[in-house]
Amino acid sequence: MRFLFIGDIVGTPGVGIVKKAVPQLRVAEGLDFVIANAENAAGGSGLTPSLYRQLRTAGVDVVTLGDHVYKKFDIEDVLTKPDEPVVKPANFPPSAPGRDHVVVTLADGPKVAVISLLGRTYMRPVDCPFAAADRVLAALPPDVRVVVVDIHAEATGDKYLVAHHLAGRVSAVLGTHTHVPTADEQILPGGTAFQCDVGMTGPYASVLGRRVDRVLSAAVTFVPAMFDVATDDVRLAGAIVDVDPATGKATAIRRVMWTEHQIQQSDRITG
Repeated sequence: MRFLFIGDIVGTPGVGIVKKAVPQLRVAEGLDFVIANAENAAGGSGLTPSLYRQLRTAGVDVVTLGDHVYKKFDIEDVLTKPDEPVVKPANFPPSAPGRDHVVVTLADGPKVAVISLLGRTYMRPVDCPFAAADRVLAALPPDVRVVVVDIHAEATGDKYLVAHHLAGRVSAVLGTHTHVPTADEQILPGGTAFQCDVGMTGPYASVLGRRVDRVLSAAVTFVPAMFDVATDDVRLAGAIVDVDPATGKATAIRRVMWTEHQIQQSDRITG
């Protein structure tokens, strides 16, 4: 089994490259399913129902969210529908709208569980991610062997700690939120794939997806500015993970990044 995990989709440019790339990549890479973090898809902060549907139509099987989960109020309508494969952070309070995990059944039979967790260092106050992960894993049916965790955190230490806490118990722990891909992809003891951050899907001629001039001006002058989403050098970043569906153990992980030019030249997409 092979899946693609797409890092933070930022604004219209990020959504656009996902819509172009995912249908091609599913074929070129032999993908069985696709997961995407889309909490920055709507103008750089939040997700709307329309954008959610566009990502699903493009071939994204499960959408994860993070600290900006409720930035667009109308997403609650999607989050509260029991059949929509989208998750809030599992360590949000139970009263927060949305599900703490989803289980999807693939066309050839295997079931895949997807969980999102929020880190606590330099982030908004949330419940314990370790306890939340343990609670969700304990509730999963025994026939769900493939489990993927999105650890949405600022601090690398948070991500590593969650990964080691879950090593051998989940198929993959993949980091999001910081928008910068890390070169630490590995298989932890027990068969858990890990990468501290899979990177941003959006405009790289930017400051983490936002226009350089606006962010730099605000930093230098202290005069507030609109941090508009940038537009140039759009790339799709993420990780491809191979998993044994019989055991749920990861056998390989590969960080990936594709430019718009590579996407256009689909016959050249080899990863």
